Amino acid sequence: MGKAIFKGRRENKGTSWTGKLTKAAIVLASSVFSVLPSTADEGMWTLYNLPQAVYEQMQAEGFTLPYADLYESQNAIKNNVVNFSGYCSGVVVSPDGLVFTNHHCGFSAINSHSTVEHDYMLNGFYAKSYDEELPNENMFVSFMRDQKDITAQVLPMLSGKSTMEQSAILDSLTNAMTDSVEAIDSTLHVEIDPFYEGNKYYATTYQNFTDLRLVFTLPKSMGKYGGETDNWMWPRQTCDFSVFRVYAGKDNRPAPYSKDNVPYHPKSWAPVSLQGYKSGSFSMTVGYPGSTERYLSSYGIENMKKAENDTRIQVRAIKLAILKKYMDADEKDRINYEDAFARSANYYKNSIGMNKCIDSIGIIQQKQAYEEQIKHWQDTSYVSEKVDFEKLKNLYAKSYPVSRALNYWSESFWNSSELLGRAIKLASGTMEPVNPDAGEKKQYVVLKDNYDKWNLELDKELTCAMLKNFGKQVPKEYLPPIYTYIRKKYGDNYNLYVDEVYRKTKLLTPGMKFFINKKSLGKDPAVELGADLVSCVSVLQLADAEHRQNISDEERKLCAAKIRMEQDMPHYSDANFTMRLSYGQVGGYQVGGHLTNYYTDPQSIVAKMDQGDKNPDYKAEPIMRELLSQKDYGKYQDSTTHTLQLCFLTNNDITGGNSGSPIFDGQGRLIGLAFDGNWDSLSSDINFDKVLSRCIGVDIRYVLYMMDKWGHADRLLKEINAK
Repeated sequence: MGKAIFKGRRENKGTSWTGKLTKAAIVLASSVFSVLPSTADEGMWTLYNLPQAVYEQMQAEGFTLPYADLYESQNAIKNNVVNFSGYCSGVVVSPDGLVFTNHHCGFSAINSHSTVEHDYMLNGFYAKSYDEELPNENMFVSFMRDQKDITAQVLPMLSGKSTMEQSAILDSLTNAMTDSVEAIDSTLHVEIDPFYEGNKYYATTYQNFTDLRLVFTLPKSMGKYGGETDNWMWPRQTCDFSVFRVYAGKDNRPAPYSKDNVPYHPKSWAPVSLQGYKSGSFSMTVGYPGSTERYLSSYGIENMKKAENDTRIQVRAIKLAILKKYMDADEKDRINYEDAFARSANYYKNSIGMNKCIDSIGIIQQKQAYEEQIKHWQDTSYVSEKVDFEKLKNLYAKSYPVSRALNYWSESFWNSSELLGRAIKLASGTMEPVNPDAGEKKQYVVLKDNYDKWNLELDKELTCAMLKNFGKQVPKEYLPPIYTYIRKKYGDNYNLYVDEVYRKTKLLTPGMKFFINKKSLGKDPAVELGADLVSCVSVLQLADAEHRQNISDEERKLCAAKIRMEQDMPHYSDANFTMRLSYGQVGGYQVGGHLTNYYTDPQSIVAKMDQGDKNPDYKAEPIMRELLSQKDYGKYQDSTTHTLQLCFLTNNDITGGNSGSPIFDGQGRLIGLAFDGNWDSLSSDINFDKVLSRCIGVDIRYVLYMMDKWGHADRLLKEINAK
């Protein structure tokens, strides 16, 4: 299911700015690292201050709405797009608060409601009435209500301060600004984010709705069609969507879950279109891209490749093999671990693809060449704050061993096994006591009875494998004392050590009380292990912090230098999970000497279904094959191609967090949902490839067809009222 949440990328056409550039700037603009693309599609633009030149280019390519309808008007597109639970995007599509997002964005919620008896993941789900819609813990949608530039206020406050001091200042300012907006509306809050590597700061006002209910999902066979085989690949046929509803209090304002809550009635929602698109049609994606690092130095990219991606690939290969073994053997384990497996597998494959692209494209070498141009510009221009490239190189070299060890710690122990998770949370003080107001010696936590959600033998095998691998991969000077203990007492036999820990620990005993004081905690072997691991990561973080602030400062200077050197051109900031707009066109791309088609059709998925006996990722229920073997798809059929178009390509610029982002046509109508990037563009977080980068979206007509013909969701289709 490729997760654009979990990813992104895209491509481009001509630009209207080159006529303003000097000869030197034109040379720079042709670089793959030029921030303003030589083709207009690159860019993740903030909506509230979208450059006029960018808007005019959008108009030239087919966008017809007024500038105000992006951000300012009551019906502005920004009002219809939501941050979905802090890791995805979504879009409101009805006057009664229906939200479309991807199936893989709703994956955790669908999985949480699934049991062996009622497996909504396997069989799908449709709530035929409001009463049947399923509430979800710890989920929300967030609407962006306002955004403004507060750089002039923030930078003087941060000047000369350490990273910790800066963080405290920003927290204090965030609280003060939140208090200010809460005085007007108690449901609002403010977040302050750095833009342009900390050269600017924006304050964004949000409104969160925490009563979010599952309304509709297809079986996983379709919502995740193609599985890991097709993840990050084209062509795709995945019907990657799920439907939720936002609920509010009777005053139509955010409210905690209550059976008395009612569907939220937004002031506006996205019109859903049956008109489709063709190759070359304008397309626009609005959502919450998570993180890009396109200003990152060549040294930073090399560190990312070796310290982050290589580490992730090595550790997750071990994790995934263990999970798959148990999931294949037992249906209950499959349900319990399916979400964890999908999340781990996604960026395992992403890291493999990114490293491949870094090498095949020669990104580090190209970045080095571009940095030579910046050096020359600095040497021949008046620059008050120059990048010290030699210092930056040395800082990364010194930080690499610690950075690598930190990544190994995170991949091995954080959110790994049940035992490790509990041990680390308890040792670090992040496990919430049931009596927080009691004195320190009287505070205690009560362990949850969740044995039905995990497998003890799997947990032991995972704990053992992670401990052993960490000890093998990380230099001895970074290992905590527990490794000396395992070597001396157990002769480095991790199985014996782990067996004893699981046999003696009370940390997995349901209802067990653990008092928050060192004396009682230290008696348990699992808590002792957790304390050692927490101490280990604390030491690593302190060592890393010695270099991190200096690295960040030089990277900030590099970003500022680039913008000043190309001052005649609009520049967008790296993604930071704030709302962004990207635009481009529908279209295929050249790969292997031929042009790919820009959409997939039912014949292509039926052909894959026929391979289901050989590849389980291509299996689907017989009814799905029947529905996709029709000769006529009625109103969902494209008027030009005379078939049902399943998924399609655009060159919109997206990344992780954009999953579920609406794809709009030139009139602001919803034509699809972004859900993936293509394999050839997996380095786009650091380098937007103007030739190969593509966004993969599910056609909204495919979505509606499946809601209609499989789900018979008449009440929802009437509510959505697609035109």
